[in-house]
Amino acid sequence: MFKNASSFSLHIEELAKKHKITHMDAVLKYCEDNFVEPDDIKNLVNKTLKDKIENDMREANMLPKQATLDF
Repeated sequence: MFKNASSFSLHIEELAKKHKITHMDAVLKYCEDNFVEPDDIKNLVNKTLKDKIENDMREANMLPKQATLDF
């Protein structure tokens, strides 16, 4: 298991990059590979990982688009 949410987040990012999948898919892959229910790891998902998952979902049009500022 992971020591903290940050180490879990780093592991998920590595999985996402390695398999070229979204962060949400990486979380689900981790759960599937380790026979863990997604509900059991909810305390390991930190704000940074939540934001990345939300961004992935927005890009996939699964969440409404938000206005962005172009600088």
